[in-house]
Amino acid sequence: MLESSRLLGTALRNLSGDKGTILVVDDEASIRKILQTRLEMIGYSVVQASDGEEALSAFRLSTPDLIVLDVMMPKLDGYGVCKQLRSYSDVPIIMLTALGDVADRITGLELGADDYMAKPFSPKELESRIRSLLRRRNDTTTTAISNLGVMVVDNLKIDTNKRQVYKAGERIPLT
Repeated sequence: MLESSRLLGTALRNLSGDKGTILVVDDEASIRKILQTRLEMIGYSVVQASDGEEALSAFRLSTPDLIVLDVMMPKLDGYGVCKQLRSYSDVPIIMLTALGDVADRITGLELGADDYMAKPFSPKELESRIRSLLRRRNDTTTTAISNLGVMVVDNLKIDTNKRQVYKAGERIPLT
């Protein structure tokens, strides 16, 4: 069900031109604020969390398209968050952390992170990595949707072959 919701959300965002939602998880408020400002300026919606437990809760509420995840945080560290998320989601995860040793990068990647950046970091490089991961993710989603042709979630039906959307059986005009 979660995967169907993500596919539906991606399809609707692609139709509307929205770039998607990014969950930024870091215990440093200044980093969260910088990333939120920069990412919103280039068209993303941003949800923030300051620790691992809050991150899992925010993920369930917002179903983001990508997560930027710090490792060293209170309550539950980024490795624990990544491991839990991978048990039920394949959302792209970029680890952004002060832990830059090879062993730390290997741990993050083996737990399921898609990318790993050490702090200090270049915000422009992070933005580029986000675009790259989302582009690959959207290409995969588009292929999955076109292969299925019709997707139904609750009372919403999307027929990508006919480019039509129905809610409770009634066609919704698309612009």
